[in-house]
Amino acid sequence: MGKRKEAYYCSECGYEAYKWMGRCPGCGGWSTFTETQKFTIGKRGIGSHITVSTLEESVVTASERFATGISEFDRVLGGGAVKGSVLLLGGDPGIGKSTLILQAAGQMHQTCKVFYVSGEESLAQIKMRAERLQISQGFFALAEPEYETIRDIIESNSPVVLIIDSIQSLYSQEVDGVPGSISQVKEITGSLMQLAKKKAMVCFLIGHVTKEGSIAGPKLLEHMVDGVFYLEGERYHSFRILRGVKNRFGSTNEIGVFSMNEKGLEEVSDPSSLFISSNQQQASGSAITASLSGSRPFLVEIQSLVTTSGYATPRRTSTGIDHNRVALIMAVLEKHVGLNFYGLDTFVNVVGGVKLWEPSVDLAVAVSLVSSIKDRSIERETVVMGEIGLTGEIRPISRLAPRLVEAEKLGFQKCLLPLPNMDELKNERKFSLQVIPVKNVFDVLEKIF
Repeated sequence: MGKRKEAYYCSECGYEAYKWMGRCPGCGGWSTFTETQKFTIGKRGIGSHITVSTLEESVVTASERFATGISEFDRVLGGGAVKGSVLLLGGDPGIGKSTLILQAAGQMHQTCKVFYVSGEESLAQIKMRAERLQISQGFFALAEPEYETIRDIIESNSPVVLIIDSIQSLYSQEVDGVPGSISQVKEITGSLMQLAKKKAMVCFLIGHVTKEGSIAGPKLLEHMVDGVFYLEGERYHSFRILRGVKNRFGSTNEIGVFSMNEKGLEEVSDPSSLFISSNQQQASGSAITASLSGSRPFLVEIQSLVTTSGYATPRRTSTGIDHNRVALIMAVLEKHVGLNFYGLDTFVNVVGGVKLWEPSVDLAVAVSLVSSIKDRSIERETVVMGEIGLTGEIRPISRLAPRLVEAEKLGFQKCLLPLPNMDELKNERKFSLQVIPVKNVFDVLEKIF
């Protein structure tokens, strides 16, 4: 039998200590330690033994994947869900986590046994939501927050897919603490991990998020599971983006794009149409660029507004792109082009609310800023892409060909790109759009304006 003793865990990072501390040594958070109970396990019996073998002698079975029925979901998972894995789905309240997983349950039950367990809603509420979203209701549903009952049902029925909505709403009689506490979430997740491996089932966990936007509970929870995925998007925009931050069975660079409507989340096969405004008039301060997420290229519009400031300290605001990156681009334009942003308010926005982290959008930000400050529009059929260095040079970007294919598909006629990337295009097919190489920021502005 195990021996029970007190322990303290940090609610932010999961750091473990045997006495209370005001500040966590792991993450530096203040007053984040909470008391819980810890069980120490005795030593292995003398009669037990472990067989050790080399990797060459080990027998490897191919991981079996099966489709969720939602192609955008499968893309982010790496081609489908792998049996024996535990996947954690997080996002802001009301963003569509339960809607997405309910739609997936309605598709997956047609090929395998699916159990949908809710600790927050009754069966009547789940049924009402499924009817409103016109979801097939052939899967098994259970409204039960007690984990021991859920575990017994799983053991006796052996589902292929288990959905828990949400992990913070469950509680175990064998563990001290209220539902959602560190000890409860950690022990239940650990038990579900063992069940998933034992039964070769896929377990989807829905997790609440904190006010900082991270999944609630100890940070150790994200290290325990096989995949962590976030559903992102503004509540007042219709689009949603599913992004992986951890995936043991696939890439974390892929994204899935959805649109929220009265029938739930609808897949968007052409995300470029979401992130480019429908206004066909040429306006100053707007530039189109091609961004890449995983294997998916999509075009986005970056808009800038530079205007006289009414304050002693000008405002610098950016939405959808790193504020520090915008400040760096403005400094390069002041140093190497001679523009002066002193006394001017600057606002930069990515249309549609999408967030961009790729440095290849630097050139589009610079062009939109110059377009706004000079009040001169850019040709609507022009797309620009490239990374800007501190000396003003345009640095090469990766995977240029898929970006050009996407721009060509949407009818763009010109493309400004880094001069070093021209060697890469020699081995590619001919593109119908005109390719214009540029070597520095001054060269770009000279050819556009």
